[in-house]
Amino acid sequence: MRCNHLLTACLLIVAGPTAAVLAEPAAGPKASRPNIIFIMSDDHAAHALSSYGSRINATPNLDRLAREGVRFTNCFCTNSICAPSRATILTGKYSHLNGQFDNRQKFDGRQTTFPKLLQGAGYQTALIGKWHLQSSPTGFDYWSVLPGQGAYHDPVMIEMGQRKTYTGYTTDIITDHCIEWLRARQKDKPLLLMCQHKAPHRNWQPDERHARMYDGQDIPEPETFDDDYATRSDAARDQAMTIEHHLVPSDLKGPPPPGLKGQALKRWKYQRYIKDYLRCVASVDDNVGRLLDYLDQAGLTDNTVVVYTSDQGFFLGDHGWYDKRFMYEESLRMPLLVRYPREIKPGTITDDIALNIDFASTFLDLAGVTPPAELQGQSLRPVLRGSTPHDWRRSMYYRYYEYGDEGRGGWHNVRQHFGVRTQRHKLIRFHNGIDAWELYDLQNDPHELKNIYDDPAYRDVVKELKAELARLQKQYRDAPEHDRAYLNQVWQARTPSPDSKP
Repeated sequence: MRCNHLLTACLLIVAGPTAAVLAEPAAGPKASRPNIIFIMSDDHAAHALSSYGSRINATPNLDRLAREGVRFTNCFCTNSICAPSRATILTGKYSHLNGQFDNRQKFDGRQTTFPKLLQGAGYQTALIGKWHLQSSPTGFDYWSVLPGQGAYHDPVMIEMGQRKTYTGYTTDIITDHCIEWLRARQKDKPLLLMCQHKAPHRNWQPDERHARMYDGQDIPEPETFDDDYATRSDAARDQAMTIEHHLVPSDLKGPPPPGLKGQALKRWKYQRYIKDYLRCVASVDDNVGRLLDYLDQAGLTDNTVVVYTSDQGFFLGDHGWYDKRFMYEESLRMPLLVRYPREIKPGTITDDIALNIDFASTFLDLAGVTPPAELQGQSLRPVLRGSTPHDWRRSMYYRYYEYGDEGRGGWHNVRQHFGVRTQRHKLIRFHNGIDAWELYDLQNDPHELKNIYDDPAYRDVVKELKAELARLQKQYRDAPEHDRAYLNQVWQARTPSPDSKP
């Protein structure tokens, strides 16, 4: 059953004033500042939303956000792994500046974050759901988070430092808590609510309502399901994230039928994986609908910015894989839907390149708070309004770190790499134990099946992209060295984080 716990402590102030929270709102009546509700799931690929053209599922409540707001077709993460993306969203800075290279570091909560800045500007702030950054949240008047990855059923949550256990399904419970906090809010202050779901993270445990969904039908396999990586570098062959070989019994919820092997076994594993994944997505979609319905009932819809995104993309059998990390499209692309009736024309679609470093600057802009110079993103507000600046970015920089630290391969054995993506091309360099380049023409090869780095016809494109890569590294203050010595130097130079741990 769903919990009915009353959040009596929801308006406690837990962070004292610091330099990071002394921002002043821009001139204008405080009552006009919008509420901001940021909904983020974990590992929800854009191509598992029907508003993004999914061939395998329907997401009617998320589609409502797309229909009533704007859909970004080219929103990308800067480091496709959970904790780094979350740190980037909070700080508006790349991993090499916020210190969250992979999932092993403890986030330094003393940094400037957009919740701190909004809190200092008079917003009431709350974080409910998945945190996954090891240190305790800062910048929130109220927080209740899952420890680590959290559980799908009967979860423990840490509320303002106190561990409590709830009965029910975690996606429902997180939404219950969000609605309860909204009901108990101070009505005379604008709010920031970060509603962060665990689902559909591995190992994909659906609730009872959706447990039999898709029974008796086969989910279509992606076009690249049997990719042989023929033109790619060894990085694609070295990974450990295949549907065929790397899913474990807890992912599949049981042994395969006797005698099943080869391609038939691979297909059976895919069906077991993808159906549970989509069942978890269906619960997220239902609960987004519950939250939207509450906003309507409470009369909050018109003055509330609602954002839906995921911390990164995910492989749904694409290239025969699950998980993320690679700079390939399915992992790189984030869904991003934004509704704000006062400024966004319903049904807007934009192809402009947006990044997760942009979220912080956007929220501050909407709240009338000037973003600090240290933030590396750009406010998406003009794009939301349909007035893209003439000098908007035409490329993006990506960097993944986990493989190779202290001689370990890291989860899923994905090699360290960095790269640049434009509207048409993508250049990737894999390094640290490997030295390989890949180039893709996304217009002619949207599934990235043909590495054309050595094709003489693209010699000038390679030259231009390498120059653009160097420009972006300079712009974002990332060093040109990409070896272990450099990374160790960066890690050792970091100030230790506070010891508190959810």
